[in-house]
Amino acid sequence: MGFWKSLFTTSEATSEPKQAASDGYIAEASRADDSARVFFSTDRTIDLYELEELCDAVGWSRRPVRKVRKAIQHSFLVVTMWEQQGSRRRLIGFSRATSDHAFNATIWDVVVHPDFQGQGLGKALMKQLIKKLRSEDISNVTLFADPHVVDFYRQLGFVSDPEGIKGMFWYPD
Repeated sequence: MGFWKSLFTTSEATSEPKQAASDGYIAEASRADDSARVFFSTDRTIDLYELEELCDAVGWSRRPVRKVRKAIQHSFLVVTMWEQQGSRRRLIGFSRATSDHAFNATIWDVVVHPDFQGQGLGKALMKQLIKKLRSEDISNVTLFADPHVVDFYRQLGFVSDPEGIKGMFWYPD
């Protein structure tokens, strides 16, 4: 079953184990070395300095912490990815989406720590994000991608606007 088709099915046979919704835990993924566990969460309680370190690790420009906090608070959905080794928990992935709460969502700020790239965890993070959007009956999902990651999103089934570029942008002078 393809990546996108799997997100539109509702079979419980393919769902990941879940814990109480209060902690925001949504799924667990396997990692090659069994000494660590990777899990996904929708809990928005994130140490913003830890998020800043994650963004630094991939070379993103620094953004004011107060604005990052506001962006997270006003996002429709936030999905984070964590590595758990014993009692140590480390933020290794982050993603968020804004939405009109009915039809459309736009994905922003997808980041996976370089130590965890190339292992399928970015794909797993995207799958969790889209699965949660689909569970909210959001069917039109868009994103903006830097040129060096376009192929990653294409492999997940994202396509350039088939009717030509419809998006327009306004930037302050």
